[in-house]
Amino acid sequence: MEILAFEVQSDEQPLLERALAGRCAVRCLEMFLDEDTAPLAAGHEVVSTGVNARLDATVLRRLADGGTRMIAQRSTGYNNIDLPAAREAGITVARVAHYSPYAVAEYAWALALAVNRRTVRAANRSREFDFRLTGLMGRDIHGMTVGVVGTGQIGTVFARIAQGFGCELLGRDVVENPECLAMGMRYVELDRLLAEADLISLHVPLLPETYHLIDARALDLMKDDAILVNTSRGGLLDAQALVDALRAGRLDGVGLDVYEEEAGLFYVDRSVGGITDDTLARLMTFPQVLISSHQGYFTRTAVGQIVDATVRNIDDYLAGRVNENTLVSP
Repeated sequence: MEILAFEVQSDEQPLLERALAGRCAVRCLEMFLDEDTAPLAAGHEVVSTGVNARLDATVLRRLADGGTRMIAQRSTGYNNIDLPAAREAGITVARVAHYSPYAVAEYAWALALAVNRRTVRAANRSREFDFRLTGLMGRDIHGMTVGVVGTGQIGTVFARIAQGFGCELLGRDVVENPECLAMGMRYVELDRLLAEADLISLHVPLLPETYHLIDARALDLMKDDAILVNTSRGGLLDAQALVDALRAGRLDGVGLDVYEEEAGLFYVDRSVGGITDDTLARLMTFPQVLISSHQGYFTRTAVGQIVDATVRNIDDYLAGRVNENTLVSP
């Protein structure tokens, strides 16, 4: 049997091929799975997808008609999959429920530190032999009040790093995490967290109730010199409202590893043709904004764990088993 894997990064491919060696063949594609590329999956019982796959009812029906019976998504989030439609189509769906929380939490801090200390601007100046310090002044992280929105595994690691810096911790989640409480985190309502925190990092899943969690009203509550970091899901943040806030001279730094319209943009080379997304283009013009292409998870450790979990999901499907990663089992 040959597995068809969509949205495979060049650094990821050898890991996937090695993990599946001796089990089955794997054909890796760089393109995303959507309505246009779904016909490529014809004849493949198992298809593996990335976070940018569009798995709505139309695509799922097309996959089922082509003989696909299992989708192994290589990500934690699955808001891109119509699960009821998958069940109706008779397709088993599995994800990767857990991988290294350190990968994303550390990257969130990398973004926070970079925008705070203007590291990218300084490096670009140095390449042009401009060694002035004008406009590069940052602030001590030590003593800041850090707001952690979502205190699951990643948010907890982020908070632990903040504790190491000597920060005051505010948290917001539907359930208080004992590990975070032991660090001295105070759980408060979201409005208070936004108003009091010097640095805010988002670590919640994208659900109907968290869509545009950070909207114009939420941004208005933040301090004018606050730092905002999002390494979770782009839809948590109203990008146009963020543009409006930045145009008004607010926020001292913004680090984004995700964007609500990233599908079809991130993981693709647009350096020649450019982009037509005016909001993303406008965000990139602000000197205090740093945007990367959803790479927070991209460490050897995390990708290795994602690949291993994906292979186990496929093995369990072929053996007629389900596990904690199974979302749909018709």
